[in-house]
Amino acid sequence: MLYIHGKGGSALESEHYKSLFPDCEVIGLDYQTFNPWDTGQEIHAAVEELQHKSENVILIANSIGAFFSMNAGIEDIIKKAYFISPMVDMEKLIMDMMRWANVTEQELKSKGTIHTDFGEDLSWEYLCYVRSHPIEWKVPTHILYGSKDHLMSIETITDFANKHNATLTIMKDGEHWFHTDEQMMFLDNWIKTQDNIKE
Repeated sequence: MLYIHGKGGSALESEHYKSLFPDCEVIGLDYQTFNPWDTGQEIHAAVEELQHKSENVILIANSIGAFFSMNAGIEDIIKKAYFISPMVDMEKLIMDMMRWANVTEQELKSKGTIHTDFGEDLSWEYLCYVRSHPIEWKVPTHILYGSKDHLMSIETITDFANKHNATLTIMKDGEHWFHTDEQMMFLDNWIKTQDNIKE
């Protein structure tokens, strides 16, 4: 099992899942890049390495880690995926951030990169990549989503789940970052109730 963390996370988070998947070797990837074209290559290499050890590779990906994973060209290798608060429509998120920062497409195109007051860099190269690489994801996937996720709307996540035949579990009042005791308990129970996972 390969765990892909989100922004600000680390491979150490994979330790949490070892007790939930006692029959699996759980490995976390500390990727060194932070864009879909480079990080996707890192994830692809990690999955290929795991494929040499096992025919069945399972993916757990958090937030933007899910987006990077879907850009890694690993659909034919992954048996099943668990997505926690996944970024499933990066173009919409970038456009939302541009609106929050009062930045137009023309401004972003001319400047290339624009720093924002809320700590995110807007990148024309990133936006162009997202538009030219629509997500194609055919892996059986289970999605966990918090109803108070401020980055992806419930409409966006539901649309993705429907289009990709993924299961969708929504935690009422859950946040984008699952971290409180209550949220982590909900997450653990969610995993345990999915296919072939027993307590």
